[in-house]
Amino acid sequence: MEYLPLFHSLKGRQVLLVGGGSIALRKARLLSQAGALLRVVAPEIVAELEELAADCRRRTYLPDDLGGVSLVIACTSDTSVNARVSQDAQALGIPVNVVDAPALCSVIFPAIVDRSPLIVAVSSGGDAPVLARLVRASIETWIPSAYGRLAGLARRFRATVRGRLPDVQQRRLFWEEVFQGPIAEQVMAGRDDEAAHHLQERLDNFGAPGRGEVYLVGAGPGDPDLLTFRALRLMQQADVVLYDRLVAPAIVELCRRDAERIYVGKQRARHALPQEQINRQLVDLALAGKRVLRLKGGDPFIFGRGGEEIEELAAHGIPFQVVPGITAASGCAAYAGIPLTHRDHAQSVRFVTGHLKDGSCDLPWADLVAPGQTLVFYMGLVGLPIICRQLIAHGRAAATPIALIQQGTTENQRVFTGTLADLPQRIAAEQVQAPTLLIVGEVVTLRDKLAWFKV
Repeated sequence: MEYLPLFHSLKGRQVLLVGGGSIALRKARLLSQAGALLRVVAPEIVAELEELAADCRRRTYLPDDLGGVSLVIACTSDTSVNARVSQDAQALGIPVNVVDAPALCSVIFPAIVDRSPLIVAVSSGGDAPVLARLVRASIETWIPSAYGRLAGLARRFRATVRGRLPDVQQRRLFWEEVFQGPIAEQVMAGRDDEAAHHLQERLDNFGAPGRGEVYLVGAGPGDPDLLTFRALRLMQQADVVLYDRLVAPAIVELCRRDAERIYVGKQRARHALPQEQINRQLVDLALAGKRVLRLKGGDPFIFGRGGEEIEELAAHGIPFQVVPGITAASGCAAYAGIPLTHRDHAQSVRFVTGHLKDGSCDLPWADLVAPGQTLVFYMGLVGLPIICRQLIAHGRAAATPIALIQQGTTENQRVFTGTLADLPQRIAAEQVQAPTLLIVGEVVTLRDKLAWFKV
Protein backbone atom coordinates (compact mmCIF):
# COMPACT_ATOMS: atom_id res chain seq x y z
CA MET A 1 0.00 0.00 0.00
CA GLU A 2 1.77 3.12 -1.25
CA TYR A 3 -0.63 5.58 0.42
CA LEU A 4 -2.48 5.43 3.72
CA PRO A 5 -6.01 6.79 3.20
CA LEU A 6 -6.88 9.44 5.78
CA PHE A 7 -9.67 12.01 6.04
CA HIS A 8 -8.30 15.47 6.82
CA SER A 9 -10.34 18.08 8.69
CA LEU A 10 -9.77 21.48 7.10
CA LYS A 11 -12.53 23.47 8.73
CA GLY A 12 -11.18 26.94 9.48
CA ARG A 13 -7.65 26.01 8.39
CA GLN A 14 -5.48 27.84 5.86
CA VAL A 15 -4.78 26.06 2.57
CA LEU A 16 -2.35 27.45 0.02
CA LEU A 17 -3.34 27.13 -3.62
CA VAL A 18 -0.55 28.01 -6.05
CA GLY A 19 -2.20 28.62 -9.41
CA GLY A 20 -5.08 30.75 -10.60
CA GLY A 21 -6.67 28.93 -13.54
CA SER A 22 -9.44 26.40 -14.14
CA ILE A 23 -7.64 23.52 -12.41
CA ALA A 24 -7.07 25.64 -9.33
CA LEU A 25 -10.76 26.60 -9.42
CA ARG A 26 -11.84 22.95 -9.35
CA LYS A 27 -9.63 22.29 -6.34
CA ALA A 28 -10.85 25.47 -4.65
CA ARG A 29 -14.49 24.42 -4.94
CA LEU A 30 -13.72 21.09 -3.25
CA LEU A 31 -11.62 22.72 -0.52
CA SER A 32 -14.32 25.31 0.15
CA GLN A 33 -16.90 22.55 0.62
CA ALA A 34 -14.59 21.11 3.29
CA GLY A 35 -14.52 24.47 5.11
CA ALA A 36 -10.95 25.47 4.25
CA LEU A 37 -9.75 29.11 4.15
CA LEU A 38 -8.06 29.60 0.80
CA ARG A 39 -4.87 31.52 0.16
CA VAL A 40 -4.35 31.81 -3.61
CA VAL A 41 -1.04 32.83 -5.16
CA ALA A 42 -0.77 33.43 -8.92
CA PRO A 43 0.00 36.31 -11.29
CA GLU A 44 -3.52 35.93 -12.74
CA ILE A 45 -6.56 34.61 -10.86
CA VAL A 46 -9.92 33.82 -12.49
CA ALA A 47 -12.84 35.78 -11.08
CA GLU A 48 -14.73 32.85 -9.51
CA LEU A 49 -11.60 31.63 -7.76
CA GLU A 50 -11.00 35.10 -6.38
CA GLU A 51 -14.50 35.06 -4.88
CA LEU A 52 -13.77 31.78 -3.09
CA ALA A 53 -10.41 32.87 -1.66
CA ALA A 54 -9.95 34.58 1.70
CA ASP A 55 -6.49 35.80 0.67
CA CYS A 56 -5.46 36.53 -2.96
CA ARG A 57 -1.84 37.34 -3.80
CA ARG A 58 -1.43 38.37 -7.44
CA ARG A 59 2.22 37.52 -7.98
CA THR A 60 4.56 34.58 -8.35
CA TYR A 61 5.02 32.11 -5.52
CA LEU A 62 7.35 32.91 -2.61
CA PRO A 63 8.39 30.55 0.23
CA ASP A 64 6.82 32.97 2.72
CA ASP A 65 3.41 32.02 1.29
CA LEU A 66 3.67 28.74 3.23
CA GLY A 67 3.36 30.46 6.60
CA GLY A 68 0.55 29.06 8.75
CA VAL A 69 -0.95 26.72 6.15
CA SER A 70 -2.06 23.13 6.74
CA LEU A 71 -2.08 21.94 3.14
CA VAL A 72 -0.53 23.07 -0.15
CA ILE A 73 -1.77 22.44 -3.69
CA ALA A 74 0.34 23.42 -6.68
CA CYS A 75 -1.35 23.54 -10.08
CA THR A 76 0.53 26.01 -12.23
CA SER A 77 1.58 25.44 -15.85
CA ASP A 78 5.24 25.91 -14.84
CA THR A 79 6.75 22.57 -13.75
CA SER A 80 9.72 24.27 -12.11
CA VAL A 81 7.41 26.35 -9.90
CA ASN A 82 5.42 23.25 -8.97
CA ALA A 83 8.64 21.41 -8.06
CA ARG A 84 9.84 24.30 -5.91
CA VAL A 85 6.50 24.48 -4.06
CA SER A 86 6.68 20.73 -3.38
CA GLN A 87 10.27 20.92 -2.14
CA ASP A 88 9.58 23.86 0.17
CA ALA A 89 6.43 22.34 1.62
CA GLN A 90 7.95 18.94 2.28
CA ALA A 91 10.97 20.56 3.95
CA LEU A 92 8.55 22.12 6.46
CA GLY A 93 6.51 18.92 6.88
CA ILE A 94 3.43 20.44 5.25
CA PRO A 95 1.30 18.01 3.16
CA VAL A 96 1.53 18.95 -0.51
CA ASN A 97 -0.25 17.92 -3.67
CA VAL A 98 1.03 18.75 -7.14
CA VAL A 99 -1.61 18.15 -9.78
CA ASP A 100 -0.69 15.43 -12.31
CA ALA A 101 2.74 14.90 -10.72
CA PRO A 102 2.50 11.99 -8.24
CA ALA A 103 6.27 11.96 -7.64
CA LEU A 104 6.06 15.48 -6.18
CA CYS A 105 3.12 14.70 -3.88
CA SER A 106 3.08 13.75 -0.25
CA VAL A 107 -0.75 13.58 -0.40
CA ILE A 108 -3.05 12.91 -3.32
CA PHE A 109 -6.68 13.78 -4.05
CA PRO A 110 -8.97 10.75 -4.41
CA ALA A 111 -12.10 10.47 -6.51
CA ILE A 112 -14.88 11.26 -4.04
CA VAL A 113 -18.42 10.01 -3.51
CA ASP A 114 -20.02 12.63 -1.27
CA ARG A 115 -22.97 11.56 0.84
CA SER A 116 -21.99 13.80 3.74
CA PRO A 117 -21.39 12.93 6.48
CA LEU A 118 -20.70 9.64 4.67
CA ILE A 119 -17.71 10.01 2.35
CA VAL A 120 -16.20 7.36 0.07
CA ALA A 121 -12.78 7.99 -1.48
CA VAL A 122 -11.19 6.01 -4.33
CA SER A 123 -7.56 6.34 -5.37
CA SER A 124 -5.15 4.71 -7.79
CA GLY A 125 -2.15 6.35 -6.14
CA GLY A 126 -2.01 8.83 -9.00
CA ASP A 127 -1.23 6.11 -11.54
CA ALA A 128 -4.66 5.85 -13.19
CA PRO A 129 -6.93 8.74 -12.14
CA VAL A 130 -9.42 8.04 -14.93
CA LEU A 131 -9.83 4.47 -13.66
CA ALA A 132 -10.40 5.81 -10.13
CA ARG A 133 -13.12 8.10 -11.48
CA LEU A 134 -14.78 5.19 -13.27
CA VAL A 135 -14.77 3.17 -10.05
CA ARG A 136 -16.25 6.15 -8.25
CA ALA A 137 -19.00 6.37 -10.89
CA SER A 138 -19.78 2.71 -10.30
CA ILE A 139 -19.99 3.26 -6.54
CA GLU A 140 -22.26 6.26 -7.11
CA THR A 141 -24.84 3.98 -8.68
CA TRP A 142 -25.31 1.80 -5.61
CA ILE A 143 -25.01 4.32 -2.79
CA PRO A 144 -28.36 6.12 -2.57
CA SER A 145 -28.24 9.89 -2.19
CA ALA A 146 -30.26 9.55 1.02
CA TYR A 147 -27.38 7.74 2.74
CA GLY A 148 -26.13 11.13 3.87
CA ARG A 149 -29.36 11.71 5.79
CA LEU A 150 -29.16 8.17 7.15
CA ALA A 151 -25.64 8.84 8.44
CA GLY A 152 -26.89 12.11 9.91
CA LEU A 153 -29.63 10.22 11.77
CA ALA A 154 -26.99 7.86 13.18
CA ARG A 155 -24.92 10.83 14.31
CA ARG A 156 -27.93 12.25 16.20
CA PHE A 157 -28.44 8.99 18.11
CA ARG A 158 -24.86 7.81 18.47
CA ALA A 159 -24.33 9.03 22.03
CA THR A 160 -27.78 7.84 23.13
CA VAL A 161 -27.19 4.37 21.70
CA ARG A 162 -23.74 4.19 23.33
CA GLY A 163 -25.25 5.08 26.68
CA ARG A 164 -28.10 2.60 26.36
CA LEU A 165 -26.03 -0.26 24.88
CA PRO A 166 -22.57 -0.27 26.51
CA ASP A 167 -21.61 -3.58 24.89
CA VAL A 168 -19.84 -3.14 21.52
CA GLN A 169 -21.42 -6.28 20.06
CA GLN A 170 -24.90 -5.10 21.03
CA ARG A 171 -24.31 -1.74 19.36
CA ARG A 172 -23.06 -3.41 16.20
CA LEU A 173 -26.17 -5.61 15.96
CA PHE A 174 -28.42 -2.63 16.68
CA TRP A 175 -26.90 -0.44 13.96
CA GLU A 176 -26.91 -3.30 11.44
CA GLU A 177 -30.62 -3.68 12.06
CA VAL A 178 -31.17 0.06 11.66
CA PHE A 179 -29.15 0.39 8.47
CA GLN A 180 -30.62 -2.70 6.81
CA GLY A 181 -34.24 -2.53 7.87
CA PRO A 182 -37.44 -0.48 7.80
CA ILE A 183 -35.89 2.50 9.60
CA ALA A 184 -33.37 2.99 6.80
CA GLU A 185 -36.12 2.58 4.23
CA GLN A 186 -38.14 5.32 5.90
CA VAL A 187 -35.16 7.64 5.47
CA MET A 188 -34.86 6.60 1.82
CA ALA A 189 -38.51 7.50 1.36
CA GLY A 190 -37.98 10.95 2.90
CA ARG A 191 -39.78 10.15 6.15
CA ASP A 192 -36.95 11.23 8.46
CA ASP A 193 -39.10 12.16 11.47
CA GLU A 194 -40.88 8.81 11.31
CA ALA A 195 -37.51 7.05 11.05
CA ALA A 196 -36.20 8.88 14.14
CA HIS A 197 -39.33 7.93 16.08
CA HIS A 198 -38.98 4.25 15.18
CA LEU A 199 -35.25 4.27 15.89
CA GLN A 200 -35.92 5.49 19.42
CA GLU A 201 -38.75 2.98 19.76
CA ARG A 202 -36.48 0.18 18.58
CA LEU A 203 -33.74 1.24 21.00
CA ASP A 204 -36.22 1.20 23.87
CA ASN A 205 -37.22 -2.36 22.95
CA PHE A 206 -33.92 -3.71 21.66
CA GLY A 207 -33.79 -7.48 22.04
CA ALA A 208 -37.46 -7.99 21.23
CA PRO A 209 -38.29 -9.22 17.70
CA GLY A 210 -38.49 -6.34 15.23
CA ARG A 211 -41.38 -5.85 12.87
CA GLY A 212 -41.03 -7.00 9.30
CA GLU A 213 -41.65 -5.22 6.02
CA VAL A 214 -42.57 -6.21 2.47
CA TYR A 215 -40.86 -4.87 -0.65
CA LEU A 216 -43.02 -5.22 -3.76
CA VAL A 217 -40.43 -4.91 -6.52
CA GLY A 218 -40.83 -4.87 -10.27
CA ALA A 219 -38.06 -6.92 -11.89
CA GLY A 220 -38.67 -5.61 -15.40
CA PRO A 221 -39.11 -7.70 -18.56
CA GLY A 222 -35.96 -9.82 -18.26
CA ASP A 223 -32.73 -7.92 -18.86
CA PRO A 224 -31.04 -7.44 -15.43
CA ASP A 225 -29.59 -4.12 -16.64
CA LEU A 226 -33.12 -2.68 -16.60
CA LEU A 227 -33.50 -3.02 -12.82
CA THR A 228 -33.68 0.20 -10.83
CA PHE A 229 -31.10 1.12 -8.21
CA ARG A 230 -33.74 0.87 -5.48
CA ALA A 231 -34.75 -2.61 -6.66
CA LEU A 232 -31.15 -3.84 -6.46
CA ARG A 233 -30.68 -2.39 -2.99
CA LEU A 234 -33.79 -4.08 -1.62
CA MET A 235 -32.92 -7.34 -3.35
CA GLN A 236 -29.60 -7.33 -1.47
CA GLN A 237 -31.12 -6.85 1.98
CA ALA A 238 -34.24 -9.03 1.98
CA ASP A 239 -34.37 -12.10 4.25
CA VAL A 240 -36.94 -13.94 2.11
CA VAL A 241 -37.62 -13.72 -1.62
CA LEU A 242 -40.92 -14.73 -3.23
CA TYR A 243 -40.48 -14.69 -7.00
CA ASP A 244 -42.61 -15.26 -10.09
CA ARG A 245 -42.13 -17.46 -13.13
CA LEU A 246 -41.60 -14.33 -15.24
CA VAL A 247 -38.56 -13.22 -13.23
CA ALA A 248 -35.41 -14.13 -15.14
CA PRO A 249 -33.01 -16.49 -13.28
CA ALA A 250 -30.19 -13.97 -13.71
CA ILE A 251 -32.27 -11.44 -11.76
CA VAL A 252 -33.06 -13.89 -8.97
CA GLU A 253 -29.32 -14.51 -8.65
CA LEU A 254 -28.81 -10.83 -7.81
CA CYS A 255 -30.75 -11.29 -4.56
CA ARG A 256 -28.91 -11.73 -1.30
CA ARG A 257 -27.08 -15.04 -1.38
CA ASP A 258 -28.28 -16.31 1.99
CA ALA A 259 -31.89 -15.20 1.56
CA GLU A 260 -34.56 -17.89 1.57
CA ARG A 261 -36.06 -18.21 -1.92
CA ILE A 262 -39.66 -19.29 -2.46
CA TYR A 263 -41.01 -19.91 -5.96
CA VAL A 264 -44.63 -18.79 -6.35
CA GLY A 265 -44.83 -18.71 -10.14
CA LYS A 266 -47.99 -19.10 -12.15
CA GLN A 267 -48.68 -20.55 -15.56
CA ARG A 268 -51.92 -20.77 -17.44
CA ALA A 269 -54.20 -23.17 -15.51
CA ARG A 270 -51.30 -24.20 -13.24
CA HIS A 271 -50.31 -22.21 -10.15
CA ALA A 272 -47.45 -23.04 -7.80
CA LEU A 273 -49.45 -21.23 -5.12
CA PRO A 274 -52.92 -19.70 -5.38
CA GLN A 275 -52.90 -15.92 -5.06
CA GLU A 276 -54.68 -16.04 -1.72
CA GLN A 277 -51.91 -18.22 -0.27
CA ILE A 278 -49.24 -15.86 -1.59
CA ASN A 279 -50.99 -12.96 0.11
CA ARG A 280 -51.19 -14.90 3.37
CA GLN A 281 -47.54 -15.92 3.18
CA LEU A 282 -46.43 -12.31 2.75
CA VAL A 283 -48.37 -11.36 5.88
CA ASP A 284 -47.09 -14.29 7.96
CA LEU A 285 -43.44 -13.73 7.03
CA ALA A 286 -43.64 -10.02 7.81
CA LEU A 287 -45.36 -10.68 11.15
CA ALA A 288 -42.44 -12.98 11.96
CA GLY A 289 -40.10 -10.00 11.60
CA LYS A 290 -38.78 -10.85 8.13
CA ARG A 291 -37.82 -8.42 5.40
CA VAL A 292 -39.77 -9.91 2.53
CA LEU A 293 -39.04 -9.26 -1.14
CA ARG A 294 -41.95 -9.91 -3.48
CA LEU A 295 -40.19 -9.97 -6.83
CA LYS A 296 -42.50 -9.70 -9.82
CA GLY A 297 -41.81 -9.67 -13.55
CA GLY A 298 -42.41 -6.34 -15.27
CA ASP A 299 -44.18 -3.77 -13.13
CA PRO A 300 -46.17 -4.89 -10.06
CA PHE A 301 -49.13 -2.66 -10.85
CA ILE A 302 -49.58 -3.57 -14.53
CA PHE A 303 -51.26 -7.00 -14.72
CA GLY A 304 -49.04 -8.08 -11.82
CA ARG A 305 -51.65 -8.43 -9.03
CA GLY A 306 -49.57 -6.07 -6.92
CA GLY A 307 -52.67 -4.18 -5.87
CA GLU A 308 -54.25 -7.34 -4.48
CA GLU A 309 -51.14 -8.14 -2.46
CA ILE A 310 -50.70 -4.74 -0.84
CA GLU A 311 -54.41 -4.60 -0.04
CA GLU A 312 -53.84 -7.65 2.16
CA LEU A 313 -50.73 -6.12 3.71
CA ALA A 314 -52.54 -2.86 4.47
CA ALA A 315 -55.42 -4.76 6.07
CA HIS A 316 -52.94 -6.32 8.54
CA GLY A 317 -50.95 -3.16 9.20
CA ILE A 318 -47.82 -4.51 7.52
CA PRO A 319 -45.44 -1.76 6.31
CA PHE A 320 -44.60 -2.06 2.64
CA GLN A 321 -43.11 -0.17 -0.25
CA VAL A 322 -43.58 -0.53 -3.98
CA VAL A 323 -40.73 -0.25 -6.48
CA PRO A 324 -41.91 0.19 -10.06
CA GLY A 325 -40.33 -1.88 -12.80
CA ILE A 326 -40.13 -1.43 -16.55
CA THR A 327 -43.31 -3.05 -17.76
CA ALA A 328 -43.13 -5.60 -20.58
CA ALA A 329 -44.88 -3.25 -23.00
CA SER A 330 -42.16 -0.61 -22.70
CA GLY A 331 -39.21 -2.97 -22.46
CA CYS A 332 -40.16 -5.45 -25.17
CA ALA A 333 -41.33 -2.77 -27.59
CA ALA A 334 -38.09 -0.84 -27.16
CA TYR A 335 -35.90 -3.92 -27.68
CA ALA A 336 -37.98 -4.90 -30.73
CA GLY A 337 -37.58 -1.45 -32.28
CA ILE A 338 -41.30 -0.69 -32.16
CA PRO A 339 -42.24 2.70 -30.65
CA LEU A 340 -45.60 2.45 -28.92
CA THR A 341 -46.57 5.96 -29.99
CA HIS A 342 -45.54 7.96 -33.04
CA ARG A 343 -46.89 11.24 -34.39
CA ASP A 344 -47.55 9.70 -37.80
CA HIS A 345 -48.98 6.37 -36.69
CA ALA A 346 -50.36 6.28 -33.11
CA GLN A 347 -51.39 9.03 -30.74
CA SER A 348 -52.39 6.70 -27.89
CA VAL A 349 -51.53 3.29 -26.53
CA ARG A 350 -53.70 0.85 -24.62
CA PHE A 351 -52.57 -2.07 -22.46
CA VAL A 352 -54.91 -5.05 -22.48
CA THR A 353 -54.77 -8.47 -20.86
CA GLY A 354 -55.36 -11.34 -23.23
CA HIS A 355 -56.19 -13.67 -20.36
CA LEU A 356 -58.96 -12.64 -17.99
CA LYS A 357 -59.55 -13.89 -14.46
CA ASP A 358 -62.23 -16.37 -15.57
CA GLY A 359 -60.00 -17.78 -18.31
CA SER A 360 -61.96 -16.21 -21.14
CA CYS A 361 -60.92 -13.67 -23.77
CA ASP A 362 -64.11 -11.58 -23.57
CA LEU A 363 -62.91 -8.02 -24.08
CA PRO A 364 -64.59 -4.71 -25.04
CA TRP A 365 -63.68 -5.25 -28.68
CA ALA A 366 -65.57 -2.21 -30.00
CA ASP A 367 -63.35 0.04 -27.87
CA LEU A 368 -60.17 -1.58 -29.17
CA VAL A 369 -60.53 -0.66 -32.83
CA ALA A 370 -60.22 3.11 -32.50
CA PRO A 371 -57.96 4.68 -35.16
CA GLY A 372 -54.53 6.04 -34.17
CA GLN A 373 -54.24 3.61 -31.26
CA THR A 374 -51.59 1.00 -30.48
CA LEU A 375 -52.82 -2.08 -28.65
CA VAL A 376 -50.54 -4.10 -26.41
CA PHE A 377 -51.82 -7.50 -25.28
CA TYR A 378 -50.22 -9.16 -22.27
CA MET A 379 -50.56 -12.95 -22.01
CA GLY A 380 -52.07 -13.16 -25.48
CA LEU A 381 -50.28 -16.19 -26.95
CA VAL A 382 -53.05 -18.74 -26.39
CA GLY A 383 -55.76 -16.25 -27.33
CA LEU A 384 -53.97 -14.93 -30.44
CA PRO A 385 -56.40 -16.42 -33.00
CA ILE A 386 -59.40 -15.07 -31.07
CA ILE A 387 -57.81 -11.65 -30.63
CA CYS A 388 -57.07 -11.29 -34.34
CA ARG A 389 -60.48 -12.62 -35.39
CA GLN A 390 -62.40 -10.35 -33.01
CA LEU A 391 -60.46 -7.21 -33.95
CA ILE A 392 -61.20 -7.85 -37.64
CA ALA A 393 -64.85 -8.61 -36.87
CA HIS A 394 -65.24 -5.31 -35.02
CA GLY A 395 -63.77 -3.17 -37.77
CA ARG A 396 -59.99 -3.36 -37.67
CA ALA A 397 -58.54 -3.98 -41.13
CA ALA A 398 -57.29 -7.51 -41.74
CA ALA A 399 -54.04 -5.99 -43.05
CA THR A 400 -53.35 -4.23 -39.72
CA PRO A 401 -49.73 -4.95 -38.68
CA ILE A 402 -49.14 -7.05 -35.57
CA ALA A 403 -46.01 -8.26 -33.80
CA LEU A 404 -45.49 -11.07 -31.32
CA ILE A 405 -42.42 -10.71 -29.11
CA GLN A 406 -41.13 -13.76 -27.32
CA GLN A 407 -39.08 -13.32 -24.12
CA GLY A 408 -38.33 -9.72 -24.95
CA THR A 409 -35.11 -7.98 -23.76
CA THR A 410 -33.37 -11.34 -23.19
CA GLU A 411 -30.96 -13.43 -25.24
CA ASN A 412 -33.95 -15.61 -26.21
CA GLN A 413 -35.89 -12.74 -27.75
CA ARG A 414 -37.64 -13.47 -31.04
CA VAL A 415 -39.95 -11.13 -32.92
CA PHE A 416 -42.59 -12.32 -35.37
CA THR A 417 -44.46 -9.77 -37.50
CA GLY A 418 -47.42 -10.10 -39.83
CA THR A 419 -51.01 -8.96 -40.07
CA LEU A 420 -54.17 -9.74 -38.16
CA ALA A 421 -55.11 -12.02 -41.03
CA ASP A 422 -51.97 -14.13 -41.24
CA LEU A 423 -49.98 -14.00 -37.96
CA PRO A 424 -51.91 -16.76 -36.12
CA GLN A 425 -51.17 -19.23 -38.91
CA ARG A 426 -47.51 -18.19 -39.05
CA ILE A 427 -47.11 -18.57 -35.28
CA ALA A 428 -48.70 -22.02 -35.35
CA ALA A 429 -45.71 -23.25 -37.32
CA GLU A 430 -43.21 -21.92 -34.74
CA GLN A 431 -42.30 -23.22 -31.32
CA VAL A 432 -43.09 -20.03 -29.43
CA GLN A 433 -42.34 -19.96 -25.71
CA ALA A 434 -43.94 -17.71 -23.14
CA PRO A 435 -43.77 -15.05 -21.97
CA THR A 436 -44.96 -13.22 -25.06
CA LEU A 437 -46.36 -9.81 -25.88
CA LEU A 438 -48.57 -8.72 -28.78
CA ILE A 439 -48.38 -5.25 -30.34
CA VAL A 440 -51.11 -4.25 -32.80
CA GLY A 441 -50.99 -1.11 -34.91
CA GLU A 442 -49.23 0.82 -37.64
CA VAL A 443 -46.19 1.37 -35.40
CA VAL A 444 -45.19 -2.24 -36.10
CA THR A 445 -44.18 -1.19 -39.63
CA LEU A 446 -41.32 0.85 -38.14
CA ARG A 447 -39.51 -2.24 -36.87
CA ASP A 448 -37.67 -2.83 -40.15
CA LYS A 449 -35.98 0.56 -39.82
CA LEU A 450 -35.62 0.81 -36.06
CA ALA A 451 -34.69 -2.68 -34.85
CA TRP A 452 -31.40 -2.44 -32.95
CA PHE A 453 -31.25 -5.30 -30.45
CA LYS A 454 -29.45 -8.32 -31.88
CA VAL A 455 -29.22 -11.73 -30.18
